[in-house]
Amino acid sequence: MFEKGSPDGYRSPIQGIRQKTLAYGDKTLMVEFLLDKGAALPLHSHPHEQIGYLVSGQIRLAIGDHVQDILPGDSWCIPGGEQHRAEIVEDSVAVEVFSPVREDYLP
Repeated sequence: MFEKGSPDGYRSPIQGIRQKTLAYGDKTLMVEFLLDKGAALPLHSHPHEQIGYLVSGQIRLAIGDHVQDILPGDSWCIPGGEQHRAEIVEDSVAVEVFSPVREDYLP
C-alpha cells in the first residue's frame, strides 16, 4: 500500500490538534499530528501501544509520572494502557504509530 502526501484529510478532535492517518495495515497505523502552540492533550489512556517521533517544534510529554521535554529528533514509546498527556510548547509536527490499529483513526 502506498499513500501520497496531501494537505487534505486532517481532522481536529481537540482544538489546536489536527491529525491525519497516513497509512495503515493489519497490525499498525501511522498518524501525522499538527500541533499548535498552547494546545494540550488531556490525560488519557488506550489499549494501543504508541510510538512517536517529533519532526519539528517542542512538546512536553508525560507518560505515567515521568515528564520529558521532547525536541525534534526525539522519540518515545507509550505502552498500551499507560496514562499520558502532552502540552504543546511550540508549533509542532509529530508522527506516531499505533498497534494494534486504532479503529477510531481509520479514514
